[in-house]
Amino acid sequence: MFPDDIADYLKNNPSFFEQYADLMAQIFVPHPHGGRTISLVERQMLTLREKNRASESKLAELIAFGEENDQISEKVHRLAVGLIAAETFQAVIHLLNFHLRDDFSVPHVALRLWHKPEEVSDLPEFAAVSEELQVFAETLARPYCGSTAGFGTASWFGEAAPHIRSQALIALRNGGGTIGLVALGSEEAQRFYADMGTLYLERIGEMVSAALARVTKSAL
Repeated sequence: MFPDDIADYLKNNPSFFEQYADLMAQIFVPHPHGGRTISLVERQMLTLREKNRASESKLAELIAFGEENDQISEKVHRLAVGLIAAETFQAVIHLLNFHLRDDFSVPHVALRLWHKPEEVSDLPEFAAVSEELQVFAETLARPYCGSTAGFGTASWFGEAAPHIRSQALIALRNGGGTIGLVALGSEEAQRFYADMGTLYLERIGEMVSAALARVTKSAL
């Protein structure tokens, strides 16, 4: 009889060890963490302890993730409250920069909008953006996270441009059309990476888009 056959037999006949209870104490197997042998009962207890430790570790990990998400949600809420209270274009830009840098610890923030409303002064946020980048922004179903290579957006971060190793690009939309981009930059290559979650970045983009449309009287 092969080992698999024995295993199948025991699985299909759970009453076997009830009929041969003494056998449990007579069979010895190697200790999983040493050279000595232990009984099947001891081995089962070790297995249960290991499963319990794994479950505790997983629970601690889930709790940590939950606490982290709560903290991020609180930061997004504070940004939302600030944007709602902002009454001017300059106030929206100030709040966005302040919260992303001080609350979210994003070291470099840049904003570019395609069209400047008449009531808004000339600002860096309305500097020219290539047609290729505007087309790329139109195609973004969710924020882009990764390298700055090939985008030309690193220059948006001024003197820090040579040191930026990763970025997030968030499309801003009004009525379905794309009106601009928010760029977040970091000197850390893995701060913004290709497979990272983007839910909160999407929410920030939606809030900023709505705030800009409101303070510019939907002229964007």
